[in-house]
Amino acid sequence: MLEDYLEPDQISEVYRAYLFGAEAHDGQSRKTGEPYIYHPVAVARILAEMRMDPKSLIAALLHDVIEDTPTAKEQLTKKFGAEVAELVDGVSKLDTIEFESKVELQAENFRKMMMAMTRDIRVILVKLADRLHNMRTLKIMRPEKRRRIARETLDIYSPIANRLGMNKMRLELEELGFEAAYPLRHRVLEARMRSARGNRKEIVTKIERSIKERLKLEGLKGTVVGREKHLYGIYNKMRIKHLPFNEVMDVYAFRIIVDSVDMCYRILGAVHNLYKPVPGKFKDYIAIPKVNGYQSLHTVLFSPFGVPIEVQIRTEDMDKVAEAGIAAHWLYKSGDESGNNAQVRARQWLLDVLEIQQHAGNSMEFLENVKIDLFPDEVYVFSPKGDIMELPRGATAVDFAYSVHTDVGNQCVAVKIDRRLMPLRTELRNGQTVEIITSPTARPNPVWLNFVHTAKARTNIRHFLKNLQQDEATQLGERLLNRCLEEFGTSIKELPKKNTLHVLKSFKYKKLEYLLADVGLGNRMPIIMARLLAQGPDEELKAGVSKKSDDKRPLAIKGTEGTVVSYAKCCYPIPGDEILGLVTAGRGVVIHRENCNNVAEYKNKPEKWIDVSWEDNVEGEFSVVVRAIVLNQRGVLATIAATISDMDANIENVVMDERDGQHSTLTLTITVEDRKHLARIMRRLRHSDMVIRLSRSHK
Repeated sequence: MLEDYLEPDQISEVYRAYLFGAEAHDGQSRKTGEPYIYHPVAVARILAEMRMDPKSLIAALLHDVIEDTPTAKEQLTKKFGAEVAELVDGVSKLDTIEFESKVELQAENFRKMMMAMTRDIRVILVKLADRLHNMRTLKIMRPEKRRRIARETLDIYSPIANRLGMNKMRLELEELGFEAAYPLRHRVLEARMRSARGNRKEIVTKIERSIKERLKLEGLKGTVVGREKHLYGIYNKMRIKHLPFNEVMDVYAFRIIVDSVDMCYRILGAVHNLYKPVPGKFKDYIAIPKVNGYQSLHTVLFSPFGVPIEVQIRTEDMDKVAEAGIAAHWLYKSGDESGNNAQVRARQWLLDVLEIQQHAGNSMEFLENVKIDLFPDEVYVFSPKGDIMELPRGATAVDFAYSVHTDVGNQCVAVKIDRRLMPLRTELRNGQTVEIITSPTARPNPVWLNFVHTAKARTNIRHFLKNLQQDEATQLGERLLNRCLEEFGTSIKELPKKNTLHVLKSFKYKKLEYLLADVGLGNRMPIIMARLLAQGPDEELKAGVSKKSDDKRPLAIKGTEGTVVSYAKCCYPIPGDEILGLVTAGRGVVIHRENCNNVAEYKNKPEKWIDVSWEDNVEGEFSVVVRAIVLNQRGVLATIAATISDMDANIENVVMDERDGQHSTLTLTITVEDRKHLARIMRRLRHSDMVIRLSRSHK
């Protein structure tokens, strides 16, 4: 097999790797009872069938020597070079590191493999071949392990093969995974397929003959073959679309292979003349390839036998890429932008994976985000300049913004879809033109996490908000600590260095900023930390150093503290109200009104409270709840909404309850600047003949 495409010196190098691997695995055997070296040889054979380069074959032969034998990475580097050693290391597991759970270990293994893959894409090809051979020999495993490996294959490795355009490998992984994970369902479907084949054979032959005759009549050349759906595909369609077996099997599929792109479109016209096309079912993946580089024309036709016909039309090169993806016409060039469509798109995906890794909090989050990215059902939209952008189905305008650039996503404030302003949460559809409007002062909104669809958008939003909250918490923590340190006649800047270092060491903080952030988030009580900082490592607090508590200045609330200062939803405090601050772990400071019912239960826990007051010039808008008893008249809600809008306030929420036949209660959540602004709004509303009674909620 190797003689068909490798040079003699390359073959001898591969053979040298085989001898080294056989010696390293000497005495080891697989659960099947055969010598362990049989497995690496089988993996290398799978790659050789794909015509992979010699270094990939060597890495395949040696892929388990670091993990399962005493052989070290340095030894491989010395014998076969750094490139092969990096490939083998990328495929190896992390068995030497301890993790809290098996799930975390698997997630970290996956993260390590994906990172190695971003450096050298051959890592994943070796891993896929390794997984394929393991799946072929899976029956020897005990049932629960067999099901676990099969589910992992269906969840991770099969989608990766699909993402890289390796259709042939994907199909085999799916079939083997389906059989191992759901043996009973597999047997039932397989039996139904066998009985259905006999009934279909005559119809398939007739349709195939009529297509060939039409092509001959038109003077067009193409190879026509009937396509049989694979079991896992049938099972998924039945499960997702809730279809019975007969409806899934009532579709007849054919593939036509031609010699040029021009011929693809000519044959499309011929089959549309032969049978009527089903409206809305034509897809041109030649002009706009799939995200994994797949190209083909897809159409669905009405047949005279009363069943639909699926037809795929593609060139020979497209067919090879559809089957082998990035491994088609393999020529490895590190950092080179050449290669087939699948290879170029795979590189772009790996760059996105790298960005997801940089912004993911841990391995579990990384695995979750990459899994989201592995199941794209594409939608194609256009930028204002006419560039085509590919996004998964369900993607929103925010996903589009982040796909353009991270900065565009972070600064987006609005979107125009087909020249019309639309909400940022709008799901995009094929063929739309999307224009993102940005502002240099804008920043991501946490609400976006509820509707974004792509891993890139989700990780970037989380990363930005995490850093933003850290900065805000640090600033608030500094203000809280300085306020408490005033009792001891000092401040953070005036503290002796040894005092600060002693506290940081005692609580295992690497930097003062981390301590300040924890204080700001409510994870450390400011008065206790202030006392420890003022006391120092070897000093007693001197009597009389502390100022009288009456002299303490309250913490001034500016309205710009961000996520670390929040306003209680039980009493909705606004500037001008008498307020108290409750320090809550993980949330920072929660502001309540002094007369809030929920304050009472904390009256006996003074350590939880801090004195707060409003700044003279508070910025921002604050939510408040107003209840109105109104007459049941047409247009009452519109009149009240218009009045509130005229007073420069926004309505966040409205609930309307009917009290009796004549009256209703309106509960309005509106945003105001302060108590004076609210008083003006309520005064204007009371002038309306429709409003019987009006009050601010005091729940």
